[in-house]
Parts: sequence; structure tokens; C-alpha cells
Amino acid sequence: MRFFLPILTLAVLVLDAGAADDPPVATFSIVAVDPDTGEIGVAVQSKFLAVGAVVPWAKAGVGAVATQAWANIDYGPEGLSLLAAGETPEAVIEKLTAADKERERRQLAVIAAGGEAKNFTGSECLDWAGGISGKNFSVQGNILAGRPVVEAMAGSFRSSAGKASLAQRLIDALKAGQLAGGDKRGRQSAALLVVRDGWGYSGYGDRFRDLRVDDHETPIEELQRIYDLHKKLIRRPRVEKDEE
Repeated sequence: MRFFLPILTLAVLVLDAGAADDPPVATFSIVAVDPDTGEIGVAVQSKFLAVGAVVPWAKAGVGAVATQAWANIDYGPEGLSLLAAGETPEAVIEKLTAADKERERRQLAVIAAGGEAKNFTGSECLDWAGGISGKNFSVQGNILAGRPVVEAMAGSFRSSAGKASLAQRLIDALKAGQLAGGDKRGRQSAALLVVRDGWGYSGYGDRFRDLRVDDHETPIEELQRIYDLHKKLIRRPRVEKDEE
């Protein structure tokens, strides 16, 4: 099943073009890794219902993908498979978009477990659209107030290194983007996905934090509230130095 979703990301999401009447989705996102703990994550906010069902994809030890702006959701699982096979984020984006006739309407971010990141914004994504990639992160978005949104996100993530958990740093990046203007169309939903092998519920799987706010007037603030509750319920495992 395919959806339409114009998106903004610190790290990136998209659906396919099947119904021209489907509304574009203004989205900003971030994909990132914490090299000290091995966590990999994605966070996103959008003027779109239940954005967490579309944009964020991640696999422990492999990497993460954000697909948005008339998002192609096949980019998620296919991108992770390519990363697992040893492809670089740049090569993953080239292979995914090369076979997609609607690629100029897509926005995409890919990060490998080692911290290499890359983003792509098609020429037909709605203004303002673009992204910034750096060591251990990528931020991106579409239908934004302007470039200062992604600049604020990048600045927030860089300055928070070593000061908080990856999950909190991702949420803080969303807050910074919203304070810088966010998307032009408003707010509706947000999501957070953080993975780490063996950190899933009761030690099974890799989905450590998988939280969604599907419809809310202030979704980032609500995501923070839910995250604070989740921290009390699901405690963070200790990471020993000799594991790294």
C-alpha cells in the first residue's frame, strides 16, 4: 500500500504518487546514531496524521532511513537491506532513487551504523526543502519556514553530544526546528524510534523506544511527555565501556 507525503527531515521520509489529490505533508526529521552506546534513531514531526507509520525505519547494527515528501515507503525496508549488504548511504540513495520515476518528489535520509549519513531532496519537493548531513546525523524537511529550521536542528544535535541520551537529543532537535519556524502548514503528529540490539522489551529484539503521537495540537511536547513516562517504565540498560 502506498501513501503520499511531502516531508521535512533531520533524517527523512516519503510515499508514492498514486493519488494526485492526496495532501502533501510538511515534515522535518532527524536520523542519527550514538557511537558511544550503539543506539540508532529517527525522530520526526509533521502536519500529517500518524507520521510515525510512514517516515521512520531503523535496524540495530545496520542504520536508519527517513522517507518523506510524497514518501515512498518501500525506501525504508529496501534501504535497510542495502545498508545491511554493505552499501554506503550515498549508494543506497542512488539505487533507491534511480529506479523511482517519482524521485524528484521524494525526500530521503539514510545513516549507517558507523555514522556516515546522506540526504536527498528531489527538485520537485515543495519549498522550503533541503537538509544537512554530518558525522552521526542527518536532518531534513520540506514545506519548512526556511533553512534556519534544519540549521537549528543540526546545531542542537551537535551541541548535545555527550550530554543526554540519543532519544532526548532527537526530541531536542525537533524542538529546535519548531522554534526556528517548523513547517509552514502547522503541527499534527510526531514519532520517535530508537533501536539497539538486545534492548527491546524484556531483552528481545531491538526496538528500545518506539513512541508515536498520531494527532495532537502540540505533538513534540506530547512526545516528550510520553517519552518521560516510557523512561520510567522501560529503564535504560547500562553500557559497559568494554562493549564498545
